[in-house]
Amino acid sequence: MELRPLGRTDVKVSSICLGTMTWGEQNTEAEAHEQLDYAVDHGINFIDTAEMYPVPGDPRTQGRTEAYIGTWIKARGRREDFILASKITGRSQMVWCRDDKIEPRHTRAQIDEAVEKSLRRLQTDYIDLYQLHWPDRAIPGFGFHAYRDYDAADMEPLEDILESLSRHVEKGNIRHIGVSNEYPWAVMKFLAIAETRGWPRMVSNQCVYSLVSRRHDYASAEIAMREQVGLLAYSPLAQGYLTGKYDDGALPEKSRKALFNQFLGRYEGPGGIEAITDCNNTARALGLTPTQFALKFVESREFVTSNIIGATTMEQLKENIEAHNIVWTQDMEKQATRIQKVHRSPCP
Repeated sequence: MELRPLGRTDVKVSSICLGTMTWGEQNTEAEAHEQLDYAVDHGINFIDTAEMYPVPGDPRTQGRTEAYIGTWIKARGRREDFILASKITGRSQMVWCRDDKIEPRHTRAQIDEAVEKSLRRLQTDYIDLYQLHWPDRAIPGFGFHAYRDYDAADMEPLEDILESLSRHVEKGNIRHIGVSNEYPWAVMKFLAIAETRGWPRMVSNQCVYSLVSRRHDYASAEIAMREQVGLLAYSPLAQGYLTGKYDDGALPEKSRKALFNQFLGRYEGPGGIEAITDCNNTARALGLTPTQFALKFVESREFVTSNIIGATTMEQLKENIEAHNIVWTQDMEKQATRIQKVHRSPCP
């Protein structure tokens, strides 16, 4: 398994990261432990979770994913074998994430609460990478096409957020910090503040990225390369669309689309299905499965630190990990470039 640097730190993470957002909703605790065992045994040393998981967010299940990881850590005693990442919930209506049932924000008090609760659920003394799940600003966070400005006074100052996180780094219960679903302006502001104040730098930005969602190339890839704030790519399979299982209108039982169709809307807008069909047919013409083509494409990008895979079955997990072994060729690159030129990243 290829190991890549996490930002400007001396930490090396596997180019594949195990995502966990289905654990506690679509996967049982035993299934989560089985996935963790298999992933670690096959060279994956990077595990990503969040305080709000599983998805969809629900007060009955919130925190269950971290708890499953915690019982695995306690049972296996393998904490030193992997890099553990988690996230604090962004500005939202998920008031159940806070003891006082208030709107989640990135205030000092809420960061303190979120970190301590995650540590307890995870049954660990430290989190290797702690991320802001999405911005505190009142900005459209997911799947928007046109920018609309927000009230800049109605946001937690970035300097205050970074100071709150730096206190936990000093205490030792967070080792490194990152952002998620963040835009270039804030990434560069965080870096400038860190340099001025001597606080920790952001080491990563976790964003959607796939053959049909390539907007990271336009604005953030250069930051990843020049500032070493690498991309942690999520949804590389476009919520299952790039596996081919939904081709020709198929709807497999217990698939994410069958259970939670509301989360797949970003792939079903104008041009989305046409681009996905092109990707899947191109993969087969190249002698690959759609899954292999989609995953190896993401892993092959020079600005990607790690490609976050998720699975609800062991069969899916094994296929996802095995895709790492494919050699990315010039023919594959030409086809990925053609797809981008024709379809222009239709899924935000």
